[in-house]
Amino acid sequence: MDKKIKVLIAKPGLDGHDRGAKVVAMALRDAGMEVIYTGLRQSPEKIVKDALQEDVDIIGLSILSGAHMRLCEKVLKLMKEAGIESKPIFVGGIIPEDDAKELKKMGIYEVFGPGTPLANIIERIKAAMKK
Repeated sequence: MDKKIKVLIAKPGLDGHDRGAKVVAMALRDAGMEVIYTGLRQSPEKIVKDALQEDVDIIGLSILSGAHMRLCEKVLKLMKEAGIESKPIFVGGIIPEDDAKELKKMGIYEVFGPGTPLANIIERIKAAMKK
């Protein structure tokens, strides 16, 4: 029996809108993954602590506030310090194409914009776990 993919979904920063994060979390759960949703207004420190504590396979960040570059940089730095930098991170939100390219250069596995089909997100997460 294959191990379930364990996903942490987090909303870093001061963004108060989590509908998209909840929709993605439910789709991943329905696809057979174990999903931990941490809720709104999580600090990068708390996200990394939760990822360690829950021993997740992959982390999803939902960011609509425009602070995606700083928040992702901080989460990546803290993950490296915690020794879990090999865990992939995907980001969803309203992120300009140039920023998405930069995020990927920084080490973000994938960036999903509004309207990305849920099947694509599921497929990319499964692909990340095969690597």
